[in-house]
Amino acid sequence: MPSIAAYDFPEFIETVCFLKDRPAFALADGTLRLPAGGETSLVLHEGGLLSAVYDSSGKRLLTGGEDGRVVATIDGEQIEEIAAIGRRWIGAVAGGPNGAVGFASGRSAYVVPAKGALKELKHPRTVEGLAFAPKGLRVATAHYDGASLFFPATDAGPAMLGWKGAHLDAAFSPDGRFLVTIMQENALHGWRLDDGKHMRMTGYPAKVKDWSWSAKGKFLATSGAPAAILWPFSGKDGPMGKAPIELGTRGNAMVTAVACHPAEDMLAIGYNDGMILAVRFADSKEALLRRGGSSPVRTMAWDRAGRLLAFGAESGEAGVVDIAG
Repeated sequence: MPSIAAYDFPEFIETVCFLKDRPAFALADGTLRLPAGGETSLVLHEGGLLSAVYDSSGKRLLTGGEDGRVVATIDGEQIEEIAAIGRRWIGAVAGGPNGAVGFASGRSAYVVPAKGALKELKHPRTVEGLAFAPKGLRVATAHYDGASLFFPATDAGPAMLGWKGAHLDAAFSPDGRFLVTIMQENALHGWRLDDGKHMRMTGYPAKVKDWSWSAKGKFLATSGAPAAILWPFSGKDGPMGKAPIELGTRGNAMVTAVACHPAEDMLAIGYNDGMILAVRFADSKEALLRRGGSSPVRTMAWDRAGRLLAFGAESGEAGVVDIAG
């Protein structure tokens, strides 16, 4: 049985990541906790944290808060202010190639290149989520009735990708060929970017609240069902006309968090009863990582070596699983 270093925090855990190989837990109260090796606590935002994401290209945590600030931390001990827009809530943040940072507030998305001035991208509706393409300075925003594609280094208008309904978040496939959004309804939607062809990914009994690309980008793993749903993206048509893989099926629980292993075709699956499983893609073999807890697993992240899995739950329960025991 894998060993667990357990922690208990007083607030909802928004996201978890590893900073310089130390597990870091970003809490809704605006603090960042690094409990391993002598606890460190860092105040990221006054008033509360609203959005957080690990920027793998910059090896840093990006967060936005109720204080209208976007900050970054590499080591969990010092923060760098990326932008400040007054007392406006930052509802989404994203990291991009070459040190670029994007964030959203109300009907505007903003892009801050590593070198250069902040650029505002105005929208007719609220920007719910955003993502950077893996190469070049190209950003996608998710909003009502579809997504928009911008080249923020130019003054060109956006390319519109339409689909009726509310789109809450966006992600490019690792090869840059597809854009996928999470919808308010129990579905994902996607577009093949070279021709705009639609991809409908439906059938979920609940909203998709977490997703993770596999190490080689062949699958997109998602929550929102009694099993982790993995959509295939290896072919030229992506998931169009293909059935997804289902892993870790449990008849009495729902998947609430997913995290693909950084090197192997293996997935960590968190459930609404606090259980965590590790499941291999090839043969669906399961390993129990955590028996359960008092609330749904909210967020999970692997360390670079793929040996440690950090997790955080809605109640503040958290921990680090050493899969080697």
